[in-house]
Amino acid sequence: MIYLTLFYSFFLIGLFAIGGGAATIPFLFDLIRKYHWFTASDLTNMIAVSEATPGPLGVNMATFAGFETAGILGGITATFGLVLPSVIIVVTICKFINKFACDEALHRLLKPVQPAVVALILNAAFKIATIGIKDLLTFGVFCFILLFMRYYKAGSIFYIVLSGVIGFALKL
Repeated sequence: MIYLTLFYSFFLIGLFAIGGGAATIPFLFDLIRKYHWFTASDLTNMIAVSEATPGPLGVNMATFAGFETAGILGGITATFGLVLPSVIIVVTICKFINKFACDEALHRLLKPVQPAVVALILNAAFKIATIGIKDLLTFGVFCFILLFMRYYKAGSIFYIVLSGVIGFALKL
């Protein structure tokens, strides 16, 4: 039964998390409340590890959550559930791409979805911030990294490593 629940839960996330891996985060917070498969702290750690490792954020997080819940088969089941809606949608779109590529009605239908995706991602950012920023020192590190990112363009891995070094140096 757990495998069916994992598949179904992550299938729904894959179906409705439009906008990439970051859009899956609010849905994962919902899974915490509904199933208690992992904690908010686990989710924050999953996000950090997923950002530092190859592969899509949502897939890495589904694999981790499934593995933590039901072992290797759980990881495979959750990942398959997350990816399957995209496969179905892409195959369907490829079949009808010429018909819908210039369809103005489809563009009008998808336009209002964009602000909703931004809202989902911002909501997830606020939730993650409340978990990761625990005191003035961690808030200071957050502000420093944010400003550093604004004025010094580097890859995500650089900022993750820099944050790790700062955290280690400050014994956070």
